[in-house]
Amino acid sequence: MVNGRSDLEGITLLIVDDVSSSLGAIEGQFTESGGRVYRAGSVQEALGIVAEIHVDVVLTVAQRRQTDWGMLVEGFKTVNPTGLFYYIGNQYAETSIEMFSAGIEDYLDITIAPERFVRMVQMRLGSPPGKSTALTLIDPMVSRLRPYFRFRSPAMYRALENLPAMAASNQTILISGQTGTGKEMVAHAVHVLSKRADGPFVAVNCGAIPEGLIEDELFGHEKGAFTGALRMRRGKFEEADGGTLLLDEIGDMPLLLQVRLLRVLEDNRFYRVGGDAPVSFNVRIIAATRRELDKAVEEGVFRDDLYYRLNILRIHLPPLSQRPEDIAYLAFFFLARVFAEMNIAPPYPALSAATIDLIERLPWKGNVRELRNVMTRVAILLPPQIRLILPQHVLPHIEEKERHSFLSEYDKGGTGIFIPLGTPMRQVEEIVIEETLKSVGGNRSKAARLLNIGLRTLRRKLKE
Repeated sequence: MVNGRSDLEGITLLIVDDVSSSLGAIEGQFTESGGRVYRAGSVQEALGIVAEIHVDVVLTVAQRRQTDWGMLVEGFKTVNPTGLFYYIGNQYAETSIEMFSAGIEDYLDITIAPERFVRMVQMRLGSPPGKSTALTLIDPMVSRLRPYFRFRSPAMYRALENLPAMAASNQTILISGQTGTGKEMVAHAVHVLSKRADGPFVAVNCGAIPEGLIEDELFGHEKGAFTGALRMRRGKFEEADGGTLLLDEIGDMPLLLQVRLLRVLEDNRFYRVGGDAPVSFNVRIIAATRRELDKAVEEGVFRDDLYYRLNILRIHLPPLSQRPEDIAYLAFFFLARVFAEMNIAPPYPALSAATIDLIERLPWKGNVRELRNVMTRVAILLPPQIRLILPQHVLPHIEEKERHSFLSEYDKGGTGIFIPLGTPMRQVEEIVIEETLKSVGGNRSKAARLLNIGLRTLRRKLKE
């Protein structure tokens, strides 16, 4: 719910549509929330307005030709690079990677609730007094780091607004976040922006190495240190000399090794396994974990002194569910990458507005990694000649447990069935029959009665 008129105070919206009565509910809600609304009946009129007046948000309808909206996006973003551009239409309209590349923020379904649109704008532009969004600082960073990760959500801007300053220092950084949120990519970004960018970036997963081998992996060993040690071997600390060492999943490191790691970090030197000569190193340490280390300290599975030594600078990455503005953007990016790998020429198959609505509602417990995997499967298994990706092309590739959890939100009292917008009628019938049979334990006679069809008809449809 919008919290009063001051939420959008000073924020301007330009609605571009040749039907003056269209989007009236959004206009009214925006005005009631403290914003100011202008209208334009053509692209040329809109370009004139953005040239004369500061506009924060542009909302245009999907009926316009691609050349029209492309010209409008370019003109608007030229005068206001951080402004928001939204494209609105029905669930069957196409939304392409080219549109997102041109600079639109999102494609919205024409049925979007005005309150939801206002909340979206308020979240992007309605910063609390005294709180800087640091867009000027972050935007150049986003462009520079585009090969490593992509984002446009306020949650990620807030998470990374201090990243350039952190990268410029030589202090230890602790990166926390759920599995799949991009901790290693952020660590790589820190390295790229640091004075050590010309040095090596070395990552080691502390949770993926057997306990008996992790010390050797980190510090190396001397010749003859143990059976099979036929020559001296350098560890990760030496490999990363002059650069950056990422200790990934530091929360899984055994307690005994935590003691040694703390001493190494304090002394800036270590001993190879089986060695008695200290080895100095010049490495910037970044630690990453999916665990809540403060709780691990309380539970006695992580040393408090090591925690305080690592927790000098902190970056916490939000889960994808808290970054809805990034979901469609990332989905387009992953789809385009796979289509290109398959030598499919652009324009690539587009996502329908209903599909965007679907993926923005899914929980994505595996975060960006799960989204990437799902979009990869969608691209590879998409039927030939399909130009519009509908919800039924995506849902089969969601993990079964997660899919059922999502569908249960639409189940009203155990008698409802979720059918995505845009599902072909033949498939609607198949879904209804399948779900009805499940609800009666496979009893065909009961299912036929519930469906108000004959048993013979049901049998025939099951064979089709």
